[in-house]
Amino acid sequence: MIEDPPIPEFERLLDYLRDSRGFDFTGYKRATLQRRVAKRMVQAGIKDHAGYREYLRLHPEEFGILFNTILINVTSYFRDRPAWDYLQSEILPGIIASKARGEPIRVWSAGVASGEEAYSVAMLLSEVLGPSDYRERAKIYATDVDEDALTQARQGKADESDLAEVPANLRAKYFEPEGDRYVLRGELRRSSAIVLAQRQRR
Repeated sequence: MIEDPPIPEFERLLDYLRDSRGFDFTGYKRATLQRRVAKRMVQAGIKDHAGYREYLRLHPEEFGILFNTILINVTSYFRDRPAWDYLQSEILPGIIASKARGEPIRVWSAGVASGEEAYSVAMLLSEVLGPSDYRERAKIYATDVDEDALTQARQGKADESDLAEVPANLRAKYFEPEGDRYVLRGELRRSSAIVLAQRQRR
């Protein structure tokens, strides 16, 4: 399939997003990216890319709204299970073996959305280290540009359907019923720093 030629003003808008906020969307499929940006421009009442670039300059809060429109949050506990099995059996033991006794272990989960992947890491790391060692040594940094998703992530709450891929032993160990939902136990939430990744203008 032959892609349409680049639209100069749209490319300048992408350059502006990269240079002003540090987010490089040039690797995204252009048709998808243009469609999502166009959707936000219609909502903001802007007719062309040059005008939208100026609108972003005058309304910094618009960056977050645009990014939420562009970025689709797809996440779940233990999504792509074979990768998690490999992480548990091969990667995490290797990392722990390379550390001195008591040395801190840091994990960064980028693009964390509503937190399921970061908390999946937390559960596996707690299983490998043991609860006491986990509390003393582990810290998980979970970042995303979507503040609404991060607010949800900090709560650590899930519907029963959200836990379908969580092994039964981990579900019983790390989740507590709360009304008609479940909440992740406090020690795992406390070990995870859920922070906004949006880079501010220099």
